[in-house]
Amino acid sequence: MFERGFKTWSEKQSLELRAQLGKRPIDPLDPRVLAAHLKIRVYAASEVIGLSAQARRALEARDAGWSAVTLELPDLQRKVIILNQIHSQRRQSSDLTHEIAHHLCRHMPAAMQVSKEGLMMLETYSRKEEEEADWLSGCLLLPRPALMHIKRNLTDQESVLGHYMVSRAMLKYRLDVSGVNYQYSRGTRVG
Repeated sequence: MFERGFKTWSEKQSLELRAQLGKRPIDPLDPRVLAAHLKIRVYAASEVIGLSAQARRALEARDAGWSAVTLELPDLQRKVIILNQIHSQRRQSSDLTHEIAHHLCRHMPAAMQVSKEGLMMLETYSRKEEEEADWLSGCLLLPRPALMHIKRNLTDQESVLGHYMVSRAMLKYRLDVSGVNYQYSRGTRVG
């Protein structure tokens, strides 16, 4: 599935970026602050200049079927991430971190083409790249030291979810795949 060392690199990357931002390993990471640090601009679809009213309505529809997209703007020599602001703040946090993970993994951003009918079409990342971005984004939001801190010290799950701006599913996923849940269930001392 992942190349040898990718999971370790992801955890180290998360901690290194936190250090660059003056954060401790257990501190939450604000994806918008991270994007700014990486010189990536973040916009809501409603902030994109030049969109027709029809395109804006399509992008902002409840059933639009998209979460976030990264575009490379060669003329500006920068990347831009557009978020679907219809989603919850926790979902946007996850979506933005996922797109940042693509950038950190050096995946090529989606190419955008406009059809003759005016429809926006995006080329997507490969399955391997999506899996890498999923893994890294989870590490960015909830690195192992934060997970151990949560298991040791925090009992109110709702406050954990709000503090780290993650979904219940993301917290459960990271606790499971990191081995922290297993270690605590066996009574193994961690950290």
